[in-house]
Amino acid sequence: MSRRSRVRHGFLLFVLPWAASAGAAERPRAREAGIEIGILKPGPLNAITDVAGVRIGHVTLVEGTSTRTGVTAILPHGDNLYQDKVPAGFAVGNGYGKFMGSTQIRELGEIESPILLTNTLSVPEAAAAAIEWTLDRAGNEKVRSVNAVVGETNDGGLNDIRARRVTKAHGLAAIAAAREGEVAEGSVGAGTGTIAFGWKGGIGTSSRRLPANLGGFTTGVLVQTNYGGVLSVDGAPVGKALGRFFLKDALSSKSGDGSVIVVIATDAPVSDRNLERLARRAFLALGRTGSPMTNGSGDYAVAFSTAASVRRTPARRNAPSGVEDLPNELISPLFEAVVEATEEAVLNSMFAAATMEANGIRVEALPIDEVVRLHRQGRPR
Repeated sequence: MSRRSRVRHGFLLFVLPWAASAGAAERPRAREAGIEIGILKPGPLNAITDVAGVRIGHVTLVEGTSTRTGVTAILPHGDNLYQDKVPAGFAVGNGYGKFMGSTQIRELGEIESPILLTNTLSVPEAAAAAIEWTLDRAGNEKVRSVNAVVGETNDGGLNDIRARRVTKAHGLAAIAAAREGEVAEGSVGAGTGTIAFGWKGGIGTSSRRLPANLGGFTTGVLVQTNYGGVLSVDGAPVGKALGRFFLKDALSSKSGDGSVIVVIATDAPVSDRNLERLARRAFLALGRTGSPMTNGSGDYAVAFSTAASVRRTPARRNAPSGVEDLPNELISPLFEAVVEATEEAVLNSMFAAATMEANGIRVEALPIDEVVRLHRQGRPR
């Protein structure tokens, strides 16, 4: 297991390129527990890194009883992202949040930097890391503008968010740690202090591979879950059955608030227009998990294609060129892949996350045995 830990400035700092999260070894993923979402098959890792070239890195910050936060980095490929931009699309479910770089993605339909996820008040530090990393790449010596892409959720329950413990160095470390292969899930990186549906949330991932007659394309999803509602697991009313849900007994209307970030990668040669359509389908999956996307929730999805044939290279940017483009009539199977992988990624984020105490509160891990029992009871005969 490739996990390195260091103490810096009083922090227990975990740099996690791919290793399983602390405490997650005894907790199965949803599919391992017998909950198989949808009809399509996952890739071999059932992770966003099943899309070849995608790299994920985490930095997890844990200090005393008050700091539970971190950074997660997503690199669409291992080359110079500024020079070999990837087409991208962006969508908003409910916009109570801060997704830096979204306007340029919508305007130009491309991503030119790593995607970083962190907490709400650490977006500037994460952006500084993405900018510095980009400016330092060979070939970018004359670059004078960088569209840093940073998503966030508010981990201010378990984390002392006002302390702003995340630094530019942590963002750079997450990028440096990014690797292909297995992806750490649960309370790691940007998911360290998050809460979902009243239980411990975190980072989750999943993938789907289309059969050869539908193109054989792979689509992967990574989520940062920090949102609420009435939890449903593959159609089973888990939140209602376990008595923990939005508006229960006229609780505060804010009990469903939070945020969720969905990052979608595909190796299909998809235009930025259709990538935006893919991003919008992620919200169908959030609805399946039980989210009403409340007023105080920031629900965002960004999708990109790794296909070399659609990269925005210098040669293609400076002269007219033909670009491969999967037609509209062939896009629907990818919609299904996004919905299924997003739903399963959400479940994996919660299945992997262990109980956590900090800042005077205790957030329980999702009770997997109870969830599996309820799922079996609700499964169609």
